[in-house]
Amino acid sequence: MGKRASDPDEMTYTGTMFSFVTAGESHGPALVTIVDGLPANLEVGTDFIDRELTRRQAGFGRGGRMRIESDRVRILSGVRHGRTLGSPVAMTIENRDWKNWEDVMSPGVVSNEVAAKRRVTRPRPGHADLVGSQKFDQSDARNILERSSARETTARVAAGALAKLFLQAFGIEILSHTTAIGAVRLPDGFRVSWEQLESARDDAVVRCVLGEYSARMVAEIERAQQEGDTLGGTFEVVVRNPPVGLGSHTSWDRRLDGRLAQAVMSINAVKAVEIGDGVRAVSDRGSAVHDEIAFDSGTGRFRRLSNRAGGLEGGMSNGEEIRVVGYLKPIPTLRKALRSVDMVSKEPFLAAHERSDTCVVPAAGVIGEAMVAHVLAQDVLGKFGGDSMVETLRNYSGYVEQLSRFPPG
Repeated sequence: MGKRASDPDEMTYTGTMFSFVTAGESHGPALVTIVDGLPANLEVGTDFIDRELTRRQAGFGRGGRMRIESDRVRILSGVRHGRTLGSPVAMTIENRDWKNWEDVMSPGVVSNEVAAKRRVTRPRPGHADLVGSQKFDQSDARNILERSSARETTARVAAGALAKLFLQAFGIEILSHTTAIGAVRLPDGFRVSWEQLESARDDAVVRCVLGEYSARMVAEIERAQQEGDTLGGTFEVVVRNPPVGLGSHTSWDRRLDGRLAQAVMSINAVKAVEIGDGVRAVSDRGSAVHDEIAFDSGTGRFRRLSNRAGGLEGGMSNGEEIRVVGYLKPIPTLRKALRSVDMVSKEPFLAAHERSDTCVVPAAGVIGEAMVAHVLAQDVLGKFGGDSMVETLRNYSGYVEQLSRFPPG
């Protein structure tokens, strides 16, 4: 989130005030997100936000919770007559499962009998249960797992939808696709086209752009389901039409590649992030890695003859498509029981299975889009600023004109 002038000692990004914060528990009454810093007069429609929420819920291998919830956003503030006011935008998404948890998750004082219901003292391997209970001095891991649940990412997607709408005003678009599930991976060196991304935008299966591989991914998920296991994989987020010069080489915390990596890494189950061909590049020669530069006299623009760098050089966007890959571990809630120890009795046990997903890679891609959109919206606002869309777009247009005259005379 943006650093304010009143926080001089915080080592946080200093380029913009644009930020969002989420609140809510997995089985609480609702999820809440507040987005601050959007300029006035940005057109906002709940239909677009709801569509993004639906995309997050889709995907073969999702669990029973997705059959309960039907996520829809409600805007409480910051938007009037379809346009932002320049004040914070507050949104809620109802948890329909709340009706089954009202006593267990009640914010008020309850009886000892109610407090003991669904109490969790048996931490699940791979979750935040044990370490969170230790950190926050809790004897009931329910106080940890309700917030650490990936249900929280619903609110992130709602916030990311606003960031996407803002970026679209500058011609910047963001989509993702699934590149691997389990052992099934797209061919090495495969480059997805924007048309393929658009065709898979609302795919409710695995959001893989190649039909043959999509079918193999479904079969991989079915095998894992039969064996009571879970699967990880990878997704790629692609940014179309980013301007030259977002981010900076001047300070470590303003490097765009680092900020994008942190944002995507913050998604539940993501354990590694790659920019461009970052993983494969480590075993190649330099001559096979770096993107050669050309000048297009027709457009008056510099361009790269390839895009192995994923649109980022020296911590800055270079005008090519930005490509970010997230690597997800298999989610840790699975029917194939793993060993653990009760926090209170210290007795060993086999971890119990709760309702959960087999594979969440397609959903994680949508969340990845939201997080990438947030970081880019921060940088666009930090660079071009403005209290209204007219002012911000004017500043952006001036910068584009400046680039057309490069180098300075």
